[in-house]
Amino acid sequence: MMQLKGSCHCGAVEFEFDSPAPVPAMRCYCSICRKTSGGGGYTVNIMGMTDSLQVTKGQEMLKSYRAIKNKEAPRDQQVLCQNRYFCTNCASYLWAHCDDYAQWIYPYASAIDTELPVPKATASLMLNSAKEWADPRRAKNVENDMFEEYPTYSLEQWHKDHNELR
Repeated sequence: MMQLKGSCHCGAVEFEFDSPAPVPAMRCYCSICRKTSGGGGYTVNIMGMTDSLQVTKGQEMLKSYRAIKNKEAPRDQQVLCQNRYFCTNCASYLWAHCDDYAQWIYPYASAIDTELPVPKATASLMLNSAKEWADPRRAKNVENDMFEEYPTYSLEQWHKDHNELR
C-alpha cells in the first residue's frame, strides 16, 4: 500500500489516498478518455481506495462530469459510466469513480504529485477507439525530436522544417 498525493494544475485542489497498485501501466484510448484528457489521445489511470480519499484543499472547487458511454443510443437508453472529477478553476481532471466498482477511485496519473513507480510493462486498451495519430500500433519509424525544455523554435517552424505545414 502506498499513500499518494495529487493536485490540479492551479493548486486550488489537493487530495490524497491509499493505493495498492500505484503503477501507471494502462493507457485507455476510448473516446471518453481521449476527449476529456487533453493529451496523448489517451488517459492513464491508477487505482486508489475510495474509503481513503481525502480532499485536503479545495473541496468547493470540485465538480464532476458523468461520461456517456454511447451517444448514438436514444437518450433514455444511454448508459452513463464514471464520474470524472475536475477542478472548476483550471479544468484539470483528477480522478474517476464508477458506481460498479464503488471501492475504487481511478486517479489520473497526470494529477499525481508523488513520485510513481516506473511500470515494468504497459497495456493499451480500447485501441479500436484510438485516433490514427495517437495509435501506438502505427508509431513505427516515427522521427522523434526530444527536448529538455522548450525548443528554440516555434511549433510553426517545426512544421515547416518537417514539411508538415499545409
